[in-house]
Amino acid sequence: MKEFELKYGCNPNQKPAKIFMEDGSDLPIEILNGKPGYINFLDAFNSWQLVKELKAATGLPAATSFKHVSPAGAAVGVKLGDRLKKSCFVDDIEGLDDSPLACAYARARGTDRMSSFGDFIALSDECDEVTARIIAREVSDGIIAPGYTSKALEILKGKRKGGYNIVKIDENYVPQERERKQVFGITFEQGRNNFRIDRDLLKNIVTKNKNLTDEAARDMIISLITLKYTQSNSVCFAKDGQAIGVGAGQQSRIHCTRLAGTKADLWHLRQSDKVLALKFADGVGRPEKNNIIDIYLSEDFEDVTAEGNWQKYFSEKPAVFIKEEQKAFLAKVDGVTLGSDAFFPFDDNIERAKRSGVKYVAEPGGSVRDDVVIAAADKYDMVMCFTGMRLFHH
Repeated sequence: MKEFELKYGCNPNQKPAKIFMEDGSDLPIEILNGKPGYINFLDAFNSWQLVKELKAATGLPAATSFKHVSPAGAAVGVKLGDRLKKSCFVDDIEGLDDSPLACAYARARGTDRMSSFGDFIALSDECDEVTARIIAREVSDGIIAPGYTSKALEILKGKRKGGYNIVKIDENYVPQERERKQVFGITFEQGRNNFRIDRDLLKNIVTKNKNLTDEAARDMIISLITLKYTQSNSVCFAKDGQAIGVGAGQQSRIHCTRLAGTKADLWHLRQSDKVLALKFADGVGRPEKNNIIDIYLSEDFEDVTAEGNWQKYFSEKPAVFIKEEQKAFLAKVDGVTLGSDAFFPFDDNIERAKRSGVKYVAEPGGSVRDDVVIAAADKYDMVMCFTGMRLFHH
């Protein structure tokens, strides 16, 4: 296939639209089902790069949940504990523990379920039946992977009344070293960002505490590769083999950190006893449960807990999870990793990170206030690596 005509571009008024190879060669994809759109393909090609690099860097199957050209979640194939399974709504999936790829997607989708609503999925490996069964019951726009088992393909083709977008990509495809795009009729050209992110990048530990565990190094790699394909400015919190909070596209770095930290806190709070004990009313669907939990954990909790309100959502009146209790729960969180796509200009980012249990930090360094940022990390006995490489993505 030399080119593929799209219904329209980013918006319905942007016509005509198509994808094609500038050198006239065949596209490195097959469209197995559906008719993906312009934004679908932007998500697909960015997300595929992310999971391919995660697999290469960690040796584990990887998955990501993309939305509007940034990852809502990304993870590698590490088994989920019982609490996380319930939090991610996959505790009833048979065979989950036997499929690392399914574990990766369950984690990626469960990172930020609100943002993942209507996601585009990328898998590093052939999609298997277990992974397809998870995807089948989620609201999703499409998927890209290097292959699909016959059973997985059958399951996925049944989504969206048969219109689910399924893309197969040539896993051996290597793009040209130079990439171009146009803005306002002006062509931009640059070398591709082929910068390799692996354990060797983490050798420059600038804090007094230099005890970087293998698990923390893995999570640093996950956070940094995730950031490589996240709209900048961006910050990523990671733990246990997955991103747990992504703050994307903010003009101020502290706003990135606050956004990512809030999402990471919600990921932890979703695994608390009070949230896992919620008794939803019959007929409340999975997307509605996500919204209800989000409100339950917010300052607007009375919208779902007050008398006359709770009966719409729950079969039993839920106990209020007051802010003091939430803070006490989060105060016990530890061992979280934080990655940043550019240096921290002020120590306020470290102070905010500490409140979300951050123990490990990876950032490029290079600020005139590096000494202040390092001192803040030392105050909390954090391990901080300076990578020396900015990871802006636009």
